[in-house]
Amino acid sequence: MRVSHQSCSAAAEPIGICYGRVANNLPPPSTVLEILQDNGISSVRLFNTDPATLSSFSATPTIHLTIGVPNELLPALASSSVTTTLDWLQSNILAHIPANQIRYIAVGNEIFLKDPYYTPHVLPAILNLHQALQTLGLDNSIKLSSPQAASVLSASYPPSSASFDPSVQPSLLPLLRFLRDTNSPFMVNSYPYFSYLRNKNYVSLEYALFRATSEVVNDGELVYSNLFDASVDAFVSAMEREGVVGVPVVVSETGWPTGGGEAASVENSRAYNAEVVRRAVEGVGTPRRPGVGVEVFLFDLFDENEKHGEEFERHFGIFGPDGLKAYDLNFN
Repeated sequence: MRVSHQSCSAAAEPIGICYGRVANNLPPPSTVLEILQDNGISSVRLFNTDPATLSSFSATPTIHLTIGVPNELLPALASSSVTTTLDWLQSNILAHIPANQIRYIAVGNEIFLKDPYYTPHVLPAILNLHQALQTLGLDNSIKLSSPQAASVLSASYPPSSASFDPSVQPSLLPLLRFLRDTNSPFMVNSYPYFSYLRNKNYVSLEYALFRATSEVVNDGELVYSNLFDASVDAFVSAMEREGVVGVPVVVSETGWPTGGGEAASVENSRAYNAEVVRRAVEGVGTPRRPGVGVEVFLFDLFDENEKHGEEFERHFGIFGPDGLKAYDLNFN
């Protein structure tokens, strides 16, 4: 039986979607907006500050954006004065989209461990951007974070014993304290599909797809029946181990491919994403934080046929270029 350590009513969180654009067959922005509106999707993550893409959303005030700052821009932002950073913010973002449509600015993506050249620049860039937002009086409405790969955890099993990789702690811990002090979320890209592929001896397909009936993880008084919950709570535990308490976890990418790899299928993609949506919409929360909905961005709006890597990397799209769903999925 799951034991709750807090009393709270269920809190729903918005379902977002990632709008990756590493493809040569994407529909025009007008079609993208129609797809989003027709499906009631009001939260979108972009991976760069492409002005045409940003501007296309300015006519749709009901859609809120998470705007990515590419890794390669961080050294310049980190070494700039606040005035220069403010100029960059105004000319590259605020000139193209109203401030009240911006939910988050995601500074870099999966830098710690995966792209370590940029590690020293993450926090300085964030601090400069935060001061620029303060200057504009926007620091309370636009939050800053830096999405990380799940690999920043050196241990994640059981969730209560999770800890961060010692090699990233000198850079990660100051970031976590900034997030706590500014009421900002820790963003993580979490893919149970990858965990299943790499650890099939320990992770069953049913556990990764929310289908486990008897295969569960007992962690003290808490019980885990799926890998998604265990992954989120592992990050919560790892933060608390470092004395950082109360920082929400936003899953800035998650999804399941429809093809191109083992266990990659339309059926499994539908099963995984549908349950992620349901849990967010109903504010299910996790065993460690029951009733506290987890904000999630599904990956991906479309297949990205020019992505590098394994074949399945090109098959995460929920919609086709014609706007038709790859499978039935309700976002509300």
